[in-house]
Amino acid sequence: MNGNTSRRGLRITTILVTMVVGVVAIILVCCILLFLNRYRSAMVQSARTNSAQAVSQVSNTVGSYMRDMYQAMELVEQSVSEPGENRDKLLAAFLKFRPDVVAVTSYSPEGSLLDCWSPGREPREEIFRNLSFDLELAQNAESSYMSAPHVETIFEGYYPWVVTMTSPLEAGGEAAWVSLDLSFSSISSYINNVSIGQRGYCFLMDADGNIVYHPQQQLLYAGLKSENTEALAALEDGAYADDTVIYCLNSVGDSGWRVVGVSYVDELVNRNVNEMINLSFWLAAAVLWLLSLILVLGVALLTSWLLSKLLGRPLRGLASAMESFEADADHFTYRPVGGTREVQELSASFEHMVLRIQQLMSTVREEEINLRKTELKALQAQINPHFLYNTLDSIAWMCEQGRNADAVKMVHALARLFRISISRGHELIPIAKEIEHAESYLQIQMYRYKNQFTYAFDVDPDCLGYYCNKITLQPIIENAITHGLDLMVEEGRIDVRVRSDGEDIVFSVQDNGVGMSEEQIEATMRQEPTDRTGIGIRNVNDRLKIYFGRGYGLHITSEPDVGTCVEIRMPKIREGDYEKK
Repeated sequence: MNGNTSRRGLRITTILVTMVVGVVAIILVCCILLFLNRYRSAMVQSARTNSAQAVSQVSNTVGSYMRDMYQAMELVEQSVSEPGENRDKLLAAFLKFRPDVVAVTSYSPEGSLLDCWSPGREPREEIFRNLSFDLELAQNAESSYMSAPHVETIFEGYYPWVVTMTSPLEAGGEAAWVSLDLSFSSISSYINNVSIGQRGYCFLMDADGNIVYHPQQQLLYAGLKSENTEALAALEDGAYADDTVIYCLNSVGDSGWRVVGVSYVDELVNRNVNEMINLSFWLAAAVLWLLSLILVLGVALLTSWLLSKLLGRPLRGLASAMESFEADADHFTYRPVGGTREVQELSASFEHMVLRIQQLMSTVREEEINLRKTELKALQAQINPHFLYNTLDSIAWMCEQGRNADAVKMVHALARLFRISISRGHELIPIAKEIEHAESYLQIQMYRYKNQFTYAFDVDPDCLGYYCNKITLQPIIENAITHGLDLMVEEGRIDVRVRSDGEDIVFSVQDNGVGMSEEQIEATMRQEPTDRTGIGIRNVNDRLKIYFGRGYGLHITSEPDVGTCVEIRMPKIREGDYEKK
């Protein structure tokens, strides 16, 4: 009777506590939601204001630089009109005073290069294409105008990024136009040094939406990043925000350029809002916890003594068993504990859970092994169909042109390429076969690119007997050709080296292409392969790590306008050893 009364009193107390806590919880949640809504609106407005201030500062700085360049152009126009010796002295002094000016050039009415003034440099005799001067644009321009950023092409072995200011000269002289090639580093420094949050940035575009300068220019050219400049060009100056991005636009005075600031809501707003949400709900939880603690304290004090007698010892035994299971789940053997009916049921449930977890652990280990093998085969199975189509088209064209000998060589190279790619289903092949595979690929690409590059192999003969992942070198060479050499004006070169380094084999693929920045390297290592890129660099790196461990893989070093070197490290594997992996 007393037991029933106690249980009934406990149930009533529990119901009252639950009702009070529930009402308070509803009120707190409503207050928190209202506060967070207003707080987020305030944070968005603050982020827009901060972004607009940063963009305005950049716009003012770039505008000041442009006005300074127009004044410098007036000085150059006056100097060019002077007699020859006096003109050369004035321009030499100007170039010494303005190191940001790469070159001063003058052009005839027909657009031919007449004179070039550049400290320590002379233009090459035969200029393939002068990107600093466009006769049609010069004829249509009524006054000075700025070109889009481009690579300087009139010098031998010197290819800086420049922006060109061109101005017409008074009629009657030999020269009709004069141009200033300005190092773009001056303008880019104003933009690159601006940060809006950790990931925000600024870029320049003209009135038509064409990008003049972007801090991630190489990513844009590589197709790894894009900007909706068409939509941005239609907007007026000001700040615009959507769910993810905040855009701020500001026109640069005395030019047709506009500064665009890009910042991210999740960084400037959502992070603070999330922190406030966590803080608010933690405070609410603390209030509810304190309220619940006060209400249940009396019940807890009355029932604690009885529960300790009935449940204490068997529960401690159960807790000890749980700790033993946590320490060594594989070899744990559970012995059921006694006590009340509830404790016995809990003990039986725990025993069932132990057995089930041990079964699942065994299953997971088996599935992990199978998944590892399956993932490796899937990564190796990616083939670039476009490479095959283009190669076959080249062979067909050679046959039509009567170049049967070249077509035969290309067919043999393609056959060797696919024979080694298949490798009778083997995951690892001798390094000698991998070198042969890479050389066949380069032979095919030499025909396709019409000898735009040369290549050389430097292989340690002692390394040829070891094994490596098949299709390791080809994706690296493909990336070097596509993203490094294809954009060059001069002839490119690829050097492939294989050497021994202790217990490892190190492959290196080096080119003299356009190079990459640190951001481009990181983007390349993250890029997923597509049907046009075939087996990508990330694929090669993933395969090496899956097969040999995280201590192996790719390392990329690069310098813009110098070239890129990709090192591939893997352990020394002999014939027969790889079957144990």
